[in-house]
Amino acid sequence: MPTLLLVNVGMAKDVSWQGRTVHTGVWKFPVHGPARVRRLDIDGDGQGDTNGHGGEQRAVLVYQIQSYWHWQQYFGRDDLGFGQFGENLTVDGLLDDEVCIGETEFEVTQPRVTRYRVGLRLGEPELPALLVSHHRPGFYMRVIHEGHIQAGDPIVRTRTGPGALSVADTDALLYLPDPERAKLRLALRIPALSPGWQDSFRDLLKSVDGRAVVAATGPAWNGSRPLRVAGVVPESTTVTSIHLAAGRVPASGCPHRPVPPCASPRPAVPPRCAATRCPRRPMPAATGSASNTSPTAR
Repeated sequence: MPTLLLVNVGMAKDVSWQGRTVHTGVWKFPVHGPARVRRLDIDGDGQGDTNGHGGEQRAVLVYQIQSYWHWQQYFGRDDLGFGQFGENLTVDGLLDDEVCIGETEFEVTQPRVTRYRVGLRLGEPELPALLVSHHRPGFYMRVIHEGHIQAGDPIVRTRTGPGALSVADTDALLYLPDPERAKLRLALRIPALSPGWQDSFRDLLKSVDGRAVVAATGPAWNGSRPLRVAGVVPESTTVTSIHLAAGRVPASGCPHRPVPPCASPRPAVPPRCAATRCPRRPMPAATGSASNTSPTAR
């Protein structure tokens, strides 16, 4: 039977990170004895970034001891203590690929929103991306009934919501590429899923449907060409430049769409074209009086 190992709380504070100050509540510490759980939080707990944490749909964050074991092995560390992932409840069991949105007495509402602060807490900047790719995000719950909890309490599943979409699958659906249309529709039929994630999945479904239409009809303009990543340049510790290069010019001809005569004034210099079958037009002959003054470069 799944068990509650620890209840962790902590108030938000300012922390120095990469040359700036971050206001965060990711530092959590164990509560000794019973803790009062209320509709919006646990007594003594606070959030620094209320855009990603807190509120009725994200009142309590859960993380599993099994995931701690996983990250200890992955990072080769033995200094990870409970609460370091910012969770309120450290549990034994309730794995992300087993728990479904909309189950338990605390109703599961969504996966953890992966933000940089958890990487800040553990000193592992790449951790937010790893939580997604390793399918170990943890999850939020809303409080159905207020009351007291403490370490050692058993965790009993009281019901399973419709859809049976796991936390890990829900997280991957939003953050990983090529989401399945059927799973997006399934997620939107789960009433316990938080409104913010429902909105994201609606937008994503529209995008997936739109890409399907484009794939079926082809590009709207025959000058479209694929792009590839030509280089990745780290400009600083927080900024990376991605250089893109165009693919080959389509066999249909010049990549530049012709401009209707009435659409805009005729340019003095036509667009450069790399296609051998689309040569540049000659410059128009000069008109008016000649001048022996060299043009000024600007």
